[in-house]
Amino acid sequence: MPDITFVSTGNQWEKRFGYARIARVGDLVLVGGTVAINSDGTSHQPGDAGAQTTRCFEIIESALSQIGLDRTSILRSRVFVTDIAQAERVGLAHKAFFGYHTPCLTQVGVATLIAPEFVVEIECDAHA
Repeated sequence: MPDITFVSTGNQWEKRFGYARIARVGDLVLVGGTVAINSDGTSHQPGDAGAQTTRCFEIIESALSQIGLDRTSILRSRVFVTDIAQAERVGLAHKAFFGYHTPCLTQVGVATLIAPEFVVEIECDAHA
């Protein structure tokens, strides 16, 4: 059986639905769907795709730091957005967050996310 590490950020959905933010096995690191939640559990800037993209990546990087990694270990990000017309704002926020590190990016238009105030959800693949 491989050694697997799970990291939780403790949000309401992780507890309710029984999942972790990160699963790491060897050098493979998977980051589950992340929405823009503030530390007090409220939604971060409802409806603002750019701000939510940045907040999602902050949450992801914080979780990665628990296993000694940072944003530069991310190889691919998948962004689910409820209004694909916001792709430009999402893309620019992605670029601003990563700077010179340029992971693969996929943006997918979806009808809805876990709650109506969330317009962006992000999952990532990374390496250790």
